[in-house]
Amino acid sequence: MTSSVVGEAEPDGWALARSGDAAAFGALFKEHRNRVLWQAMRSVDSFHDAEDIAALVFLETWRRRDAVRVVNGSIVPWLLVTTNNVARNFSRTRRRHRQAMDSLPAPRHQDDFAPAVNDRLDDEPRRAAVRAAFATLSAKEQDVVSLCVIQGMQLADAASTLGLPLGTVKSRLSRAKNKLAELTVDLVDPTSIAGGVR
Repeated sequence: MTSSVVGEAEPDGWALARSGDAAAFGALFKEHRNRVLWQAMRSVDSFHDAEDIAALVFLETWRRRDAVRVVNGSIVPWLLVTTNNVARNFSRTRRRHRQAMDSLPAPRHQDDFAPAVNDRLDDEPRRAAVRAAFATLSAKEQDVVSLCVIQGMQLADAASTLGLPLGTVKSRLSRAKNKLAELTVDLVDPTSIAGGVR
C-alpha cells in the first residue's frame, strides 16, 4: 500500500480509535471521508445520498471497530468494501420504497375540511376552553372520550382496545360526559357531546 493511501500515523491512530478514543476516530474520519464519499458517488446519483452512505459507513466502522480488517496498516480497504455494501443496501431500500409507492393508488382530490372544522369551533378562546375542560378529566376518562366521542369508536371496540369490561367503559364515559357538560355548558351544543357514541 502506498503512502498516498496510508498515512504513517494511521496504524497508531487506528489502535487508539479501536480502543474507543473518539478523537483518534475523528482524525481518521477526516483523513478518509473524501475517499469514502467518492466511492459512494460511484454507486448513487446524488451527492446527498453519497453523504448519507458515507455517514453510515463511518457509523458502522465505529460500531464494529473490533471487526475492522486492517490491510497493510490501513483501514481504507475495509472502508471501501463497506461503502460498496452500504451503497448496495441503500439502493435496494430505495428501489423497494419506490416499488411500494408505485403500488399505491393515485391520490384522490379531497376537499379542504378546515373551514368546516373552524365553523364548529368558532374561535381560539372557545377552543382553549374546550381543551381546558378536557384536561380536567382523568387520564382514563380522556382515553374513553378520545376513543368513543372524538374518534366515534363503538363502546365494545373501545372496551376491547383498552382491555376493560364494557360496563367500565360505559360508566367512565358517562362520568366524563357529565363533567364536560358542566364545564362547557355555554360553549358546546349538548348533542355534540353525545354524538358518535354507539
